[in-house]
Amino acid sequence: MYSIIVVPGPTMSPAAQIRLAPGQTLRFGRGAEGEGCLRLPHAGVSRSAGEITASGTYWSLSNLSRSSTYVVENPEGAGEHIKIAPGRLAAPVPFEFARIVLPAGSELLTLDVWAPRHDYADRNEPGDPGGDPTALAFPLDRSSRYFLVLTALCESRLRGEPHAPLPTVEQVVERLKPHWTAANRAAVQWNIDYLAVKLRLKPGPDTADPGPRLVGKKETLVSLALRFDLVGEDDLAALPAPATGGGR
Repeated sequence: MYSIIVVPGPTMSPAAQIRLAPGQTLRFGRGAEGEGCLRLPHAGVSRSAGEITASGTYWSLSNLSRSSTYVVENPEGAGEHIKIAPGRLAAPVPFEFARIVLPAGSELLTLDVWAPRHDYADRNEPGDPGGDPTALAFPLDRSSRYFLVLTALCESRLRGEPHAPLPTVEQVVERLKPHWTAANRAAVQWNIDYLAVKLRLKPGPDTADPGPRLVGKKETLVSLALRFDLVGEDDLAALPAPATGGGR
């Protein structure tokens, strides 16, 4: 079963997502060739720049360069990041999705890494015979940016307007700006795309098939979220207060 998804940046090749199962390693760099490798054809990148290793629900990063420090950012956070010094091996990354920033001459190259698999402790009641824990159908983190985006998409329907048109990406950006000052169109769309994988509307980490293009992605996400009560009226409290006079 695949557990880690690596998404090369827009200036890199190949553009396809790369999926890693626990224990698998992806080596990347200017000279990386063959299976299990991602070639970054940039003169400012080391021939053997680093390795990403999948370890179940998380992943680790090895910095194989001699002089460059790599930064791993939390794209949905408030500036959280960790630094991986040259030569550091198997540094664990704590973010569910992360962005590796590689200094490359006068440029900064990026790799996005998703770790959408969640494992949970078995909470058997006294006297329960035990056994394997029940797998959650939709493991969502209510403190995450992606859940805030999902709540904003569902807001009008949760407020009693079942036939209201869904907000555009730009409207979601403006809705969330008071709480998420760095919100922009690309960040919100990124979270919508991630939700499509997280809620299995697009093939996720257990398959290497990227699947067909998903049409009506926002409508499908909202329909699924409301049908299974993944978002409720209580979750609206996490949104900024609607603007007076012209709010929804």
